[in-house]
Amino acid sequence: MLRPFIAFTALFYLMLGVSIQAHSNDLKNPTALVDNAPYTGDLQGMVKRRIVRVLTVYGPGRYYLDNGAKGVTAEYANRLEKVINESFDTGHLKVAVFVLPMARDELFLALEQGRGDIIIAGTTITQAREQQAAFTIPSSKPLKEILVTGPSAPPINSIDDLSGKSVYLRASSSYSDSITRLNERFTQEGKVPVSLEPMSELLEDEDLIEMVDAGLLPWTIVDDYKPTQWSGVFTNLNIRNDIVFRAGSRHAWAVRQDNPELKKFLNNFLKDNKEGTLFGNILKNRYVRDFNWAANTNAESELQRYRDLEALFRRHGVSYGIDPALLAAQGFQESRLDQNVRSGAGAVGVMQLLPSTAADKNVGIPDIHEVDPNIEAGAKYLAFLKRRYFSDPNMDPLNGALLALAAYNAGPAKVRRLQETARTRGYDPYRWFDNVEVIAAEKIGRETVQYVANIFKYYLSYQMINRESARREAARHAAGAPAHEQRQN
Repeated sequence: MLRPFIAFTALFYLMLGVSIQAHSNDLKNPTALVDNAPYTGDLQGMVKRRIVRVLTVYGPGRYYLDNGAKGVTAEYANRLEKVINESFDTGHLKVAVFVLPMARDELFLALEQGRGDIIIAGTTITQAREQQAAFTIPSSKPLKEILVTGPSAPPINSIDDLSGKSVYLRASSSYSDSITRLNERFTQEGKVPVSLEPMSELLEDEDLIEMVDAGLLPWTIVDDYKPTQWSGVFTNLNIRNDIVFRAGSRHAWAVRQDNPELKKFLNNFLKDNKEGTLFGNILKNRYVRDFNWAANTNAESELQRYRDLEALFRRHGVSYGIDPALLAAQGFQESRLDQNVRSGAGAVGVMQLLPSTAADKNVGIPDIHEVDPNIEAGAKYLAFLKRRYFSDPNMDPLNGALLALAAYNAGPAKVRRLQETARTRGYDPYRWFDNVEVIAAEKIGRETVQYVANIFKYYLSYQMINRESARREAARHAAGAPAHEQRQN
Protein backbone atom coordinates (compact mmCIF):
# COMPACT_ATOMS: atom_id res chain seq x y z
CA MET A 1 0.00 0.00 0.00
CA LEU A 2 1.27 3.47 -0.86
CA ARG A 3 2.17 5.73 1.99
CA PRO A 4 0.62 9.20 1.74
CA PHE A 5 2.53 11.34 -0.72
CA ILE A 6 2.81 15.07 -0.30
CA ALA A 7 1.87 15.57 -3.94
CA PHE A 8 -1.59 14.32 -3.07
CA THR A 9 -2.09 17.43 -0.95
CA ALA A 10 -1.41 19.48 -4.03
CA LEU A 11 -5.12 19.27 -4.78
CA PHE A 12 -5.30 22.16 -2.35
CA TYR A 13 -2.76 24.19 -4.21
CA LEU A 14 -4.91 26.33 -6.35
CA MET A 15 -4.57 28.96 -3.69
CA LEU A 16 -2.16 31.54 -5.10
CA GLY A 17 -0.83 34.43 -3.09
CA VAL A 18 -1.39 37.06 -5.80
CA SER A 19 -4.37 39.28 -6.52
CA ILE A 20 -6.98 37.74 -8.80
CA GLN A 21 -9.33 40.06 -10.61
CA ALA A 22 -12.38 39.04 -12.61
CA HIS A 23 -13.32 41.44 -15.34
CA SER A 24 -16.91 42.24 -16.14
CA ASN A 25 -15.89 44.26 -19.19
CA ASP A 26 -15.14 40.99 -20.89
CA LEU A 27 -17.37 38.60 -18.96
CA LYS A 28 -20.93 38.51 -17.68
CA ASN A 29 -19.95 37.29 -14.24
CA PRO A 30 -16.75 36.86 -12.25
CA THR A 31 -16.88 33.08 -12.15
CA ALA A 32 -16.70 32.92 -15.91
CA LEU A 33 -13.11 34.09 -15.89
CA VAL A 34 -11.88 31.46 -13.52
CA ASP A 35 -14.01 28.87 -15.28
CA ASN A 36 -11.90 30.11 -18.16
CA ALA A 37 -13.98 31.82 -20.78
CA PRO A 38 -11.81 31.71 -23.92
CA TYR A 39 -9.51 34.62 -24.68
CA THR A 40 -6.79 34.41 -27.33
CA GLY A 41 -5.56 38.00 -27.59
CA ASP A 42 -1.90 38.96 -27.35
CA LEU A 43 -0.09 40.71 -24.50
CA GLN A 44 -1.63 44.16 -24.98
CA GLY A 45 -5.09 42.67 -24.68
CA MET A 46 -4.10 40.76 -21.55
CA VAL A 47 -2.83 43.96 -19.98
CA LYS A 48 -6.09 45.72 -20.85
CA ARG A 49 -8.02 42.85 -19.23
CA ARG A 50 -5.56 43.05 -16.31
CA ILE A 51 -5.02 39.33 -16.13
CA VAL A 52 -2.46 36.88 -17.49
CA ARG A 53 -3.27 33.21 -16.96
CA VAL A 54 -0.48 30.73 -16.34
CA LEU A 55 -1.25 27.06 -16.95
CA THR A 56 0.66 24.60 -14.78
CA VAL A 57 0.33 21.27 -12.99
CA TYR A 58 0.01 20.35 -9.35
CA GLY A 59 3.09 18.88 -7.80
CA PRO A 60 5.79 19.25 -5.20
CA GLY A 61 8.39 21.79 -6.23
CA ARG A 62 6.24 22.84 -9.18
CA TYR A 63 3.17 24.35 -7.48
CA TYR A 64 1.99 23.66 -3.94
CA LEU A 65 0.71 25.37 -0.80
CA ASP A 66 2.66 25.81 2.40
CA ASN A 67 1.49 28.99 4.14
CA GLY A 68 0.85 30.44 0.71
CA ALA A 69 1.57 29.34 -2.83
CA LYS A 70 5.05 27.92 -3.28
CA GLY A 71 7.01 26.26 -6.01
CA VAL A 72 8.84 27.30 -9.14
CA THR A 73 5.69 28.26 -11.05
CA ALA A 74 4.29 30.34 -8.19
CA GLU A 75 7.59 32.21 -7.85
CA TYR A 76 7.81 32.84 -11.56
CA ALA A 77 4.19 34.05 -11.57
CA ASN A 78 4.91 36.54 -8.80
CA ARG A 79 8.03 37.84 -10.52
CA LEU A 80 6.32 38.02 -13.92
CA GLU A 81 3.45 39.96 -12.37
CA LYS A 82 5.93 42.49 -10.96
CA VAL A 83 7.78 42.91 -14.26
CA ILE A 84 4.56 43.29 -16.30
CA ASN A 85 3.23 45.97 -13.98
CA GLU A 86 6.57 47.79 -14.11
CA SER A 87 6.51 47.65 -17.91
CA PHE A 88 2.96 48.91 -18.46
CA ASP A 89 0.90 51.77 -17.03
CA THR A 90 -1.80 49.77 -15.29
CA GLY A 91 -3.25 52.32 -12.83
CA HIS A 92 -4.79 51.42 -9.46
CA LEU A 93 -5.79 47.86 -10.38
CA LYS A 94 -2.70 46.02 -11.44
CA VAL A 95 -2.31 43.17 -13.88
CA ALA A 96 -2.72 39.92 -11.97
CA VAL A 97 -0.84 36.80 -13.00
CA PHE A 98 -3.21 33.97 -12.14
CA VAL A 99 -1.98 30.37 -11.91
CA LEU A 100 -4.41 27.71 -13.11
CA PRO A 101 -3.35 24.13 -12.33
CA MET A 102 -4.75 21.28 -14.40
CA ALA A 103 -3.97 17.79 -15.66
CA ARG A 104 -0.85 17.77 -17.81
CA ASP A 105 -2.55 16.36 -20.88
CA GLU A 106 -4.95 19.33 -20.88
CA LEU A 107 -2.25 22.02 -21.01
CA PHE A 108 -1.78 22.50 -24.75
CA LEU A 109 -5.47 22.17 -25.59
CA ALA A 110 -6.33 24.71 -22.89
CA LEU A 111 -3.71 27.07 -24.32
CA GLU A 112 -5.03 26.67 -27.85
CA GLN A 113 -8.63 27.21 -26.74
CA GLY A 114 -7.74 30.40 -24.90
CA ARG A 115 -8.29 29.03 -21.40
CA GLY A 116 -4.79 30.14 -20.46
CA ASP A 117 -2.00 32.27 -21.89
CA ILE A 118 1.32 30.72 -20.85
CA ILE A 119 2.34 27.15 -20.02
CA ILE A 120 4.94 27.01 -17.24
CA ALA A 121 5.12 23.35 -16.30
CA GLY A 122 8.59 21.99 -16.99
CA THR A 123 7.50 21.21 -20.54
CA THR A 124 10.02 19.63 -22.89
CA ILE A 125 10.29 21.03 -26.42
CA THR A 126 9.34 18.35 -28.96
CA GLN A 127 8.53 18.44 -32.66
CA ALA A 128 4.94 17.41 -32.00
CA ARG A 129 4.43 20.16 -29.44
CA GLU A 130 5.95 22.76 -31.75
CA GLN A 131 2.99 22.08 -34.02
CA GLN A 132 0.66 23.01 -31.17
CA ALA A 133 2.33 26.06 -29.65
CA ALA A 134 5.21 28.52 -29.86
CA PHE A 135 8.03 27.96 -27.37
CA THR A 136 10.13 30.59 -25.69
CA ILE A 137 13.87 30.37 -25.41
CA PRO A 138 14.81 27.38 -23.20
CA SER A 139 14.21 27.89 -19.51
CA SER A 140 16.48 25.01 -18.41
CA LYS A 141 19.90 23.63 -19.03
CA PRO A 142 20.15 20.50 -21.21
CA LEU A 143 18.49 17.48 -19.60
CA LYS A 144 18.67 13.71 -19.85
CA GLU A 145 15.74 11.32 -19.77
CA ILE A 146 16.81 8.33 -17.70
CA LEU A 147 15.44 5.11 -16.23
CA VAL A 148 14.59 4.91 -12.53
CA THR A 149 14.09 1.47 -11.04
CA GLY A 150 12.78 0.20 -7.73
CA PRO A 151 12.67 -2.93 -5.58
CA SER A 152 10.30 -4.81 -7.92
CA ALA A 153 12.46 -4.29 -11.04
CA PRO A 154 14.17 -7.30 -12.65
CA PRO A 155 17.89 -6.96 -13.37
CA ILE A 156 18.67 -4.61 -16.25
CA ASN A 157 22.14 -3.92 -17.61
CA SER A 158 21.42 -1.73 -20.61
CA ILE A 159 18.63 -0.02 -22.50
CA ASP A 160 18.43 -3.04 -24.83
CA ASP A 161 17.28 -5.19 -21.90
CA LEU A 162 13.95 -3.33 -22.07
CA SER A 163 13.11 -5.19 -25.27
CA GLY A 164 9.82 -7.03 -24.79
CA LYS A 165 9.16 -5.42 -21.43
CA SER A 166 6.61 -2.84 -20.30
CA VAL A 167 7.35 0.77 -19.42
CA TYR A 168 4.87 2.83 -17.40
CA LEU A 169 4.38 6.43 -18.55
CA ARG A 170 1.77 9.08 -19.24
CA ALA A 171 0.98 8.99 -22.94
CA SER A 172 1.20 12.78 -23.13
CA SER A 173 4.76 12.93 -21.81
CA SER A 174 7.87 13.56 -23.91
CA TYR A 175 9.15 10.25 -22.55
CA SER A 176 6.56 8.47 -24.68
CA ASP A 177 8.18 9.98 -27.77
CA SER A 178 11.48 8.55 -26.60
CA ILE A 179 9.95 5.07 -26.34
CA THR A 180 8.55 5.45 -29.86
CA ARG A 181 12.04 6.21 -31.19
CA LEU A 182 13.53 3.33 -29.20
CA ASN A 183 10.93 0.96 -30.64
CA GLU A 184 11.78 2.08 -34.16
CA ARG A 185 15.37 1.00 -33.52
CA PHE A 186 14.31 -2.26 -31.91
CA THR A 187 12.13 -3.08 -34.92
CA GLN A 188 14.98 -2.37 -37.33
CA GLU A 189 17.23 -4.66 -35.29
CA GLY A 190 14.63 -7.44 -35.10
CA LYS A 191 14.04 -7.00 -31.38
CA VAL A 192 10.70 -7.07 -29.60
CA PRO A 193 9.47 -3.52 -29.01
CA VAL A 194 8.85 -2.03 -25.60
CA SER A 195 5.22 -2.11 -24.51
CA LEU A 196 4.11 1.35 -23.42
CA GLU A 197 1.66 1.05 -20.53
CA PRO A 198 -0.19 4.37 -20.34
CA MET A 199 -0.63 5.75 -16.85
CA SER A 200 -3.34 8.13 -15.74
CA GLU A 201 -2.81 11.72 -16.80
CA LEU A 202 -3.73 12.71 -13.26
CA LEU A 203 -0.40 11.32 -12.08
CA GLU A 204 2.71 13.49 -12.14
CA ASP A 205 6.28 12.21 -12.49
CA GLU A 206 6.63 12.43 -8.73
CA ASP A 207 3.66 10.12 -8.28
CA LEU A 208 5.24 7.58 -10.60
CA ILE A 209 8.56 7.88 -8.79
CA GLU A 210 6.78 7.14 -5.52
CA MET A 211 5.12 4.08 -7.04
CA VAL A 212 8.48 2.84 -8.25
CA ASP A 213 9.95 3.37 -4.79
CA ALA A 214 7.05 1.44 -3.22
CA GLY A 215 7.50 -1.45 -5.66
CA LEU A 216 4.14 -0.96 -7.38
CA LEU A 217 5.94 -0.20 -10.62
CA PRO A 218 9.27 -1.72 -11.61
CA TRP A 219 10.51 1.44 -13.31
CA THR A 220 9.67 4.65 -15.10
CA ILE A 221 11.42 7.31 -17.17
CA VAL A 222 11.95 10.86 -15.89
CA ASP A 223 14.22 13.85 -16.36
CA ASP A 224 17.47 13.23 -14.55
CA TYR A 225 17.08 15.93 -11.88
CA LYS A 226 13.75 14.61 -10.53
CA PRO A 227 14.82 11.36 -8.82
CA THR A 228 17.85 13.16 -7.38
CA GLN A 229 15.49 15.70 -5.91
CA TRP A 230 13.60 12.93 -4.12
CA SER A 231 16.49 10.63 -3.23
CA GLY A 232 16.37 11.72 0.41
CA VAL A 233 12.68 10.90 0.62
CA PHE A 234 12.34 7.77 -1.51
CA THR A 235 15.16 5.53 -0.41
CA ASN A 236 14.48 2.48 -2.61
CA LEU A 237 15.22 4.16 -5.94
CA ASN A 238 18.03 3.14 -8.26
CA ILE A 239 18.84 6.12 -10.48
CA ARG A 240 20.19 4.71 -13.73
CA ASN A 241 22.14 7.58 -15.25
CA ASP A 242 23.71 4.98 -17.54
CA ILE A 243 20.37 4.19 -19.26
CA VAL A 244 19.58 7.33 -21.25
CA PHE A 245 16.62 7.70 -23.62
CA ARG A 246 17.14 11.28 -24.71
CA ALA A 247 20.00 13.69 -24.04
CA GLY A 248 20.08 17.43 -24.58
CA SER A 249 16.35 18.06 -24.27
CA ARG A 250 15.29 21.47 -22.92
CA HIS A 251 12.36 22.83 -21.04
CA ALA A 252 10.65 26.01 -22.23
CA TRP A 253 7.51 28.02 -21.72
CA ALA A 254 4.78 27.84 -24.35
CA VAL A 255 2.37 30.42 -25.76
CA ARG A 256 -0.09 30.46 -28.64
CA GLN A 257 1.50 30.69 -32.05
CA ASP A 258 -0.40 33.89 -32.82
CA ASN A 259 0.89 35.68 -29.69
CA PRO A 260 4.29 36.99 -30.90
CA GLU A 261 4.17 40.02 -28.60
CA LEU A 262 3.80 37.83 -25.52
CA LYS A 263 6.54 35.47 -26.72
CA LYS A 264 8.95 38.37 -27.24
CA PHE A 265 8.18 39.75 -23.78
CA LEU A 266 8.72 36.35 -22.15
CA ASN A 267 11.97 35.78 -24.02
CA ASN A 268 13.31 39.03 -22.60
CA PHE A 269 12.00 38.07 -19.17
CA LEU A 270 13.68 34.65 -19.29
CA LYS A 271 17.03 36.11 -20.33
CA ASP A 272 17.13 37.67 -16.88
CA ASN A 273 15.36 34.96 -14.88
CA LYS A 274 15.85 31.48 -16.36
CA GLU A 275 17.97 28.68 -14.94
CA GLY A 276 21.58 29.86 -14.89
CA THR A 277 20.65 33.41 -13.88
CA LEU A 278 20.75 34.47 -10.25
CA PHE A 279 16.97 34.24 -9.87
CA GLY A 280 16.72 30.93 -11.73
CA ASN A 281 19.49 29.36 -9.68
CA ILE A 282 17.87 30.52 -6.44
CA LEU A 283 14.66 28.76 -7.46
CA LYS A 284 16.50 25.57 -8.40
CA ASN A 285 18.34 25.51 -5.11
CA ARG A 286 15.14 26.18 -3.20
CA TYR A 287 12.84 23.69 -4.88
CA VAL A 288 15.09 21.09 -6.53
CA ARG A 289 18.36 20.62 -4.74
CA ASP A 290 17.09 21.59 -1.31
CA PHE A 291 14.42 18.95 -0.87
CA ASN A 292 14.02 19.09 2.91
CA TRP A 293 10.70 20.85 2.44
CA ALA A 294 9.24 17.62 1.16
CA ALA A 295 9.16 16.21 4.64
CA ASN A 296 7.35 19.29 5.88
CA THR A 297 3.81 18.43 6.93
CA ASN A 298 2.46 21.96 6.97
CA ALA A 299 0.67 21.68 3.65
CA GLU A 300 -0.76 18.32 4.57
CA SER A 301 -1.80 19.67 7.96
CA GLU A 302 -3.59 22.58 6.36
CA LEU A 303 -5.54 20.22 4.18
CA GLN A 304 -6.27 18.02 7.17
CA ARG A 305 -7.64 21.01 9.09
CA TYR A 306 -10.08 21.59 6.26
CA ARG A 307 -11.10 17.95 6.32
CA ASP A 308 -11.53 18.09 10.11
CA LEU A 309 -13.77 21.16 9.86
CA GLU A 310 -15.57 20.35 6.63
CA ALA A 311 -18.68 18.96 8.34
CA LEU A 312 -19.02 22.11 10.47
CA PHE A 313 -18.76 24.39 7.45
CA ARG A 314 -21.31 22.28 5.64
CA ARG A 315 -23.79 22.19 8.53
CA HIS A 316 -23.62 25.88 9.41
CA GLY A 317 -23.36 27.03 5.82
CA VAL A 318 -26.50 25.15 4.84
CA SER A 319 -28.31 26.29 7.99
CA TYR A 320 -27.68 29.99 7.27
CA GLY A 321 -27.82 29.93 3.50
CA ILE A 322 -24.09 30.42 2.89
CA ASP A 323 -22.21 28.23 0.44
CA PRO A 324 -20.12 25.92 2.70
CA ALA A 325 -17.11 26.19 0.38
CA LEU A 326 -17.28 29.98 0.54
CA LEU A 327 -17.55 29.87 4.33
CA ALA A 328 -14.49 27.60 4.51
CA ALA A 329 -12.62 29.91 2.15
CA GLN A 330 -13.33 32.85 4.42
CA GLY A 331 -12.11 30.85 7.40
CA PHE A 332 -8.90 30.04 5.56
CA GLN A 333 -8.34 33.71 4.74
CA GLU A 334 -9.06 34.78 8.30
CA SER A 335 -7.07 32.23 10.27
CA ARG A 336 -5.77 29.42 8.06
CA LEU A 337 -8.56 27.43 9.78
CA ASP A 338 -6.79 27.67 13.14
CA GLN A 339 -9.10 28.08 16.13
CA ASN A 340 -6.17 29.14 18.32
CA VAL A 341 -5.55 32.35 16.36
CA ARG A 342 -6.12 35.59 18.27
CA SER A 343 -5.72 39.02 16.70
CA GLY A 344 -4.29 42.09 18.37
CA ALA A 345 -7.77 43.61 18.29
CA GLY A 346 -9.22 40.63 20.14
CA ALA A 347 -10.76 38.68 17.25
CA VAL A 348 -11.11 34.99 18.03
CA GLY A 349 -10.70 31.69 16.23
CA VAL A 350 -11.31 30.36 12.75
CA MET A 351 -13.69 33.12 11.68
CA GLN A 352 -11.83 35.89 13.56
CA LEU A 353 -14.91 37.40 15.17
CA LEU A 354 -14.84 39.93 17.97
CA PRO A 355 -16.69 38.61 21.04
CA SER A 356 -18.83 41.77 20.96
CA THR A 357 -19.91 41.02 17.38
CA ALA A 358 -20.78 37.43 18.26
CA ALA A 359 -22.76 38.58 21.29
CA ASP A 360 -24.73 41.18 19.31
CA LYS A 361 -28.46 40.51 19.01
CA ASN A 362 -28.10 39.89 15.27
CA VAL A 363 -25.77 36.95 15.98
CA GLY A 364 -26.37 35.97 19.58
CA ILE A 365 -23.68 33.32 19.91
CA PRO A 366 -21.47 34.65 22.70
CA ASP A 367 -19.24 31.63 23.34
CA ILE A 368 -16.94 31.60 20.29
CA HIS A 369 -13.84 30.19 21.93
CA GLU A 370 -14.84 26.70 20.77
CA VAL A 371 -14.59 25.92 17.07
CA ASP A 372 -18.21 24.81 16.48
CA PRO A 373 -19.91 27.99 17.80
CA ASN A 374 -17.13 30.08 16.28
CA ILE A 375 -17.91 28.83 12.76
CA GLU A 376 -21.64 29.10 13.41
CA ALA A 377 -21.26 32.70 14.57
CA GLY A 378 -19.22 33.55 11.46
CA ALA A 379 -21.84 31.97 9.20
CA LYS A 380 -24.71 33.71 10.99
CA TYR A 381 -22.99 37.11 10.89
CA LEU A 382 -22.14 36.80 7.19
CA ALA A 383 -25.73 35.73 6.47
CA PHE A 384 -26.99 38.75 8.44
CA LEU A 385 -24.80 41.14 6.42
CA LYS A 386 -25.94 39.59 3.16
CA ARG A 387 -29.63 39.62 4.13
CA ARG A 388 -29.65 43.12 5.64
CA TYR A 389 -27.47 45.00 3.18
CA PHE A 390 -26.92 43.00 0.00
CA SER A 391 -30.14 41.22 -0.93
CA ASP A 392 -31.41 43.58 -3.63
CA PRO A 393 -33.29 41.61 -6.31
CA ASN A 394 -30.93 43.11 -8.92
CA MET A 395 -28.04 41.35 -7.22
CA ASP A 396 -27.21 37.71 -7.89
CA PRO A 397 -26.42 35.49 -4.86
CA LEU A 398 -22.67 35.31 -5.57
CA ASN A 399 -22.23 39.08 -5.76
CA GLY A 400 -24.37 39.47 -2.67
CA ALA A 401 -21.99 37.14 -0.86
CA LEU A 402 -18.89 38.94 -2.22
CA LEU A 403 -20.20 42.32 -1.07
CA ALA A 404 -21.08 40.80 2.31
CA LEU A 405 -17.50 39.53 2.59
CA ALA A 406 -16.23 43.02 1.83
CA ALA A 407 -18.51 44.32 4.59
CA TYR A 408 -17.22 41.63 6.96
CA ASN A 409 -13.75 43.10 6.39
CA ALA A 410 -14.44 46.84 6.04
CA GLY A 411 -17.87 47.34 7.61
CA PRO A 412 -21.31 47.41 5.94
CA ALA A 413 -21.77 51.20 6.01
CA LYS A 414 -18.49 51.72 4.19
CA VAL A 415 -19.35 49.16 1.51
CA ARG A 416 -22.78 50.73 0.98
CA ARG A 417 -21.06 54.09 0.41
CA LEU A 418 -18.74 52.42 -2.08
CA GLN A 419 -21.79 51.09 -3.91
CA GLU A 420 -23.28 54.58 -4.15
CA THR A 421 -20.04 56.03 -5.46
CA ALA A 422 -19.86 53.21 -8.00
CA ARG A 423 -23.38 54.07 -9.18
CA THR A 424 -22.54 57.75 -9.69
CA ARG A 425 -19.43 56.82 -11.67
CA GLY A 426 -21.27 54.51 -14.06
CA TYR A 427 -20.21 51.23 -12.46
CA ASP A 428 -22.65 48.49 -11.54
CA PRO A 429 -23.29 48.83 -7.78
CA TYR A 430 -24.56 45.24 -7.63
CA ARG A 431 -21.33 43.68 -8.89
CA TRP A 432 -18.13 43.42 -6.92
CA PHE A 433 -15.40 42.51 -9.40
CA ASP A 434 -14.32 45.35 -11.65
CA ASN A 435 -17.13 47.55 -10.39
CA VAL A 436 -17.51 48.26 -6.66
CA GLU A 437 -14.04 46.73 -6.35
CA VAL A 438 -12.59 49.59 -8.43
CA ILE A 439 -14.02 52.16 -6.05
CA ALA A 440 -12.82 50.15 -3.04
CA ALA A 441 -9.25 50.16 -4.38
CA GLU A 442 -9.41 53.92 -4.75
CA LYS A 443 -11.23 54.87 -1.56
CA ILE A 444 -10.04 52.40 1.07
CA GLY A 445 -6.99 50.78 -0.50
CA ARG A 446 -6.03 47.26 -1.40
CA GLU A 447 -6.79 45.42 1.84
CA THR A 448 -10.47 44.73 1.22
CA VAL A 449 -9.90 44.17 -2.52
CA GLN A 450 -7.25 41.58 -1.67
CA TYR A 451 -9.41 40.07 1.06
CA VAL A 452 -12.32 39.34 -1.28
CA ALA A 453 -10.06 38.23 -4.14
CA ASN A 454 -8.26 35.74 -1.90
CA ILE A 455 -11.49 34.30 -0.54
CA PHE A 456 -12.85 33.93 -4.06
CA LYS A 457 -9.88 31.88 -5.23
CA TYR A 458 -9.93 29.79 -2.06
CA TYR A 459 -13.62 29.25 -2.67
CA LEU A 460 -12.91 27.86 -6.12
CA SER A 461 -10.20 25.66 -4.70
CA TYR A 462 -12.43 24.17 -2.01
CA GLN A 463 -15.08 23.47 -4.63
CA MET A 464 -12.66 21.26 -6.50
CA ILE A 465 -10.82 19.62 -3.61
CA ASN A 466 -13.22 16.76 -3.02
CA ARG A 467 -13.84 16.13 -6.70
CA GLU A 468 -10.18 16.20 -7.66
CA SER A 469 -8.97 14.25 -4.65
CA ALA A 470 -11.43 11.47 -5.40
CA ARG A 471 -10.35 11.37 -9.04
CA ARG A 472 -6.70 11.31 -8.17
CA GLU A 473 -6.99 8.67 -5.51
CA ALA A 474 -8.99 6.49 -7.89
CA ALA A 475 -6.31 6.96 -10.53
CA ARG A 476 -3.55 5.98 -8.12
CA HIS A 477 -5.35 2.84 -7.03
CA ALA A 478 -6.23 1.90 -10.59
CA ALA A 479 -2.64 2.41 -11.68
CA GLY A 480 -1.22 0.46 -8.76
CA ALA A 481 -3.43 -2.59 -9.00
CA PRO A 482 -1.95 -4.07 -12.21
CA ALA A 483 1.54 -3.44 -10.97
CA HIS A 484 0.74 -5.12 -7.67
CA GLU A 485 -0.71 -8.12 -9.47
CA GLN A 486 2.35 -8.29 -11.65
CA ARG A 487 4.57 -8.25 -8.57
CA GLN A 488 2.61 -11.10 -7.04
CA ASN A 489 3.19 -13.16 -10.19
